[in-house]
Amino acid sequence: MSDVKLKFSDDDLQEFKALIEEKIANAKDDLALLESAYKNNADNGTEDTSHSFKSFDEGSDTMAKEANVQLAIRQEKFIRDLKNALLRIENKTYGICRVTGKLIQKERLKLVPHATLSIEAKRKQ
Repeated sequence: MSDVKLKFSDDDLQEFKALIEEKIANAKDDLALLESAYKNNADNGTEDTSHSFKSFDEGSDTMAKEANVQLAIRQEKFIRDLKNALLRIENKTYGICRVTGKLIQKERLKLVPHATLSIEAKRKQ
């Protein structure tokens, strides 16, 4: 029998679960900030500026809102990926590379807790 671990211990899984839940909470806070930024229709006091500045300002506002929408979409995907990682923890399949079937390095999972590929598999992509 080899020394290669096929899955993480329950203690390891609980440690990752706590890390992921904290990341989800932070990501939801960030998402709320992004959403409030692009849903904010408040006038920033540009009614007394000249028309050229006002149209520039409105164009800038539109670009900022579009950027915030894109960031919010990425943040929603990140949250979804983290929630999927929690499901893998529940199923005790967390941390197993979907290509090689080997355990993903613990250090990698601490940095990218929603990873489904080992570094080895990622490099082959």
